[in-house]
Amino acid sequence: MTSLLKIVQTTDESQISEFFQESAGKWRSQRRYYTLPQGETKEMESIVTINFLEQGCDELQKLAQMHDLPDTVSLICGAAVTWESTDVAKARKESQGSTIFGAMGNILYRDRGFAISKPVTAQYYFSNPKTLSLRTEYNGSVFEEELKLIGSKYRTRQTIISRAGEQLMIGQYLEKRVED
Repeated sequence: MTSLLKIVQTTDESQISEFFQESAGKWRSQRRYYTLPQGETKEMESIVTINFLEQGCDELQKLAQMHDLPDTVSLICGAAVTWESTDVAKARKESQGSTIFGAMGNILYRDRGFAISKPVTAQYYFSNPKTLSLRTEYNGSVFEEELKLIGSKYRTRQTIISRAGEQLMIGQYLEKRVED
C-alpha cells in the first residue's frame, strides 16, 4: 500500500493569531547572512521583543490607515516587534528599530519593509500550525521568509532575498526565548 503525504497550506486567521501569541516575548536571535554568489557571511546577534496586538488596538488602527483600508475593515490581530542588533565580528551595535504587523485574510500588513520605510504587504500561509511562510515583493525584490516555532523556547527563521529571479542573500536565524 502506498501512502501519500499531502501538504496543506492554510490561511486560517485563527492560526496567525495563535502564532503571534506564541511568539510574544523576548528572544535572542543569532543569525548569519550569506551574500550570493560570493558567499560572504555576516554574523549578527539581536534582542527581539514581540508583543501581541489584539483586534481594534490603536497600533492596528493606525496600520490600517497607513494602508488606506476602509474604516469598516479591522485587522484581526498583529504583533509589535522591536530589535537591537550587534555585529558579532565587530562587536558593535549595528541597528535598532521597530515594526508593526497586522493580519487580515491571507495578507500580512506591515508599517515598513525590510529595506524601505514605506508600508508593505506580504502574502502568508501555514504549511503546518507552527510554520509561517511569507512572500513580500517591492521595488523589484522578493523576500521569502519562513518562521518555525520549535516547542516554546526556540524559533528558526530563514529569509531568501531575490531580484530579477536571482537569489542575492540568504539569512538564517536561531532564536532562543529569554523571557515570556
